Formats: sequence, C-alpha cells, structure tokens
Amino acid sequence: MKIYLASGNKNKKREMSQILSPHQIVTPDDEGIIFSPIENGKTFYENSIIKAKDLYEKVACPVIADDSGICVDALSGIPGIFSARYAGPEYPQGKADGSKISQEEQNKFLIQQLNDTLANGNIDTSKFKNGPRSAHYTCAMVLYMGHDRVYVVQDTMEGCIINSIEEAAGTGGFGYDPIFFLPDLGVTSAQLSAEEKNKISHRGKATRCLLKIMESINL
Repeated sequence: MKIYLASGNKNKKREMSQILSPHQIVTPDDEGIIFSPIENGKTFYENSIIKAKDLYEKVACPVIADDSGICVDALSGIPGIFSARYAGPEYPQGKADGSKISQEEQNKFLIQQLNDTLANGNIDTSKFKNGPRSAHYTCAMVLYMGHDRVYVVQDTMEGCIINSIEEAAGTGGFGYDPIFFLPDLGVTSAQLSAEEKNKISHRGKATRCLLKIMESINL
C-alpha cells in the first residue's frame, strides 16, 4: 500500500521503508507536494499530529508522521523537540530568525553545554539511567487515517553523551548520532549499521510497533 511520510528527511524515509516493506513509502517531495507545517506543538506527539494532519488534508491517503529528538537528562530534556533548531545554550529553542547552524556545531554546543552544567555541580544525577551524561532519543509516531482514526506510538533509545567532540565516532545515521554513545554496545549510534540501528533505535521500535497496528487493521 502507498503510505505518505510527512517528512522531507531522506534518512527517515530510508529507515522506515526498510521496516515497512512491502508498503510503498512516499514523501511530499517525491510528488512535488508543498509541505511546510508550522510545528508549534509542545511535545513530540503534538508535533507529529500537526504534520500528519497537514499532509492528510492534501493527499487524503494514510499518512505516517513522526517527531523525534535527543533529550539530555542533566539539561532537563534539552534540546528535545527543538533538536533540529538547537543552536547552543543561548538559543536552546533555535534562533529567532529561524536560521540554523550546522550539525557539527550543534554537536559541539550540546557537549559543551552538558559539560558546563555538570561542572556547576548543582544537579542530582544519581537517578539518571546511564549516569551523569545520560540521554535518550524519543520518537512519537502517528498513523493518520482521518480525524477520528488516529494511531499513536512512542518509544525511546537510551544512552549517553560522549565527553568531548574529539570522541565523536561513526559515519552512519544522522543528526546527533556520532555523539550519542550506547553503553551496552560500546559504540555510538553512528557506528551501527542500518540494520543494527533499526533493531534498537527509537524510530525503529516505534515503526515496528506501528507496523503491528497496521497489520491488525489489515492495512
């Protein structure tokens, strides 16, 4: 079945197409559809609904949308839903003019902001799952089939932030993957193969859960 993905991110399309095969995953760009919803939700879930509804109203076909990001525990979840727009401690929710910095700069800023926060010693990190540098990716995913027919799943991938940008490793994945370390595996997310990442990632787990729902409703 043809299912629209409410995203222009080719990496997301690749990851989800592998799991959702044999369904055909199509993005707005694939068909020249103008798609630029205002993501002003306060949670990953709210933003995924905004994107799904916007695209569904254009195509009137099943739509999958996800909103995801990295959340650092010692930074109270920063950058979270603003992961794509994060521009350092001065602009944790992005710059006012909407301009973005490079991913490499985002990675450097996030490590430095965490290091500075931990150096202040004012945070109780004893309950963090993976120590003081604990972090997780979150993915909220929606299958939108009309205003009254919506299916939602959300999952995480747990890990921690590396100590310095010099420790960044891996060429796979995208986003903050080179600085997101997986203690149980001893590698960063960017060092995983596509198949390995799909098995344990926030998006991979959410997509497989959504696939079970799709199968249960005979989609």
